[in-house]
Amino acid sequence: MNEFLSEAIGTFVLILFGCGVNAGTSLNKSYSNKESNSWIVGTLGWGLAVTLGVYASSKFSGAHINPAVTLGLYSSNEIELNKLFIYISGQSLGAFIACILIYLHYLPHWGETEDKAVKLGVFATSPSIPSKWSNLFSEILGTFILLFGLKFIGINEFAQGLNPIIVGALVCAIGISLGGTTGYAINPVRDFIPRLAHFILPIKGKGGSNFKYSWVPVFGPIVGGILGVTTYQFLFEGLTNTYFLVTLFIFLSVSFLSFLENKN
Repeated sequence: MNEFLSEAIGTFVLILFGCGVNAGTSLNKSYSNKESNSWIVGTLGWGLAVTLGVYASSKFSGAHINPAVTLGLYSSNEIELNKLFIYISGQSLGAFIACILIYLHYLPHWGETEDKAVKLGVFATSPSIPSKWSNLFSEILGTFILLFGLKFIGINEFAQGLNPIIVGALVCAIGISLGGTTGYAINPVRDFIPRLAHFILPIKGKGGSNFKYSWVPVFGPIVGGILGVTTYQFLFEGLTNTYFLVTLFIFLSVSFLSFLENKN
């Protein structure tokens, strides 16, 4: 199996189970739609989705299933430039196919659900409080922790063979602790491709796809992913590169702008 197909399959699994749990816990007349526990079920569902996606693709491509991981590893010279398109295009294809199947699987439920925001929420993230710089800060921080954590998991002998489970647990922890602000995309393909699918698919009674917000869960995870990997290199390997300095500057700037945005 080549790297393109491996990433497509891994990301397909991730989005099928992840957006699937979103649909099941939010669309009307779904047996799993119970508002009292939907957030916990959602975070556990996404954690398991990551675990299974990693298991599906780790042998053949390293199971990036996330452009933030791919670009983060590129920034530390752990993946070649010519692999970027292969990995990210595979991830995008797998995500889009998964979205089509989720749409078809829950076909009767779209018409039973009147809330347009709920329908968009099956596919894409949105902020609980729209606040541009704070939302961007949340996505940078969440993805920073993801990539920083992945580097530690990768070197830990105890984690050998358990990596996918521990990575899934890390995603659960991020979702439960930090995800309440933006829905924790922490993965550009996880948000943008399903958002695009929402725009394209003939979902009954859907509203807009909120592309005005879409740059936040794309740009934020890219910055956070690169910063997570390069910070690990800086602290534990004594290496500094331009990617580290640029993303650190962006993070500090966003932190300051977020403070100014909300100080009153």
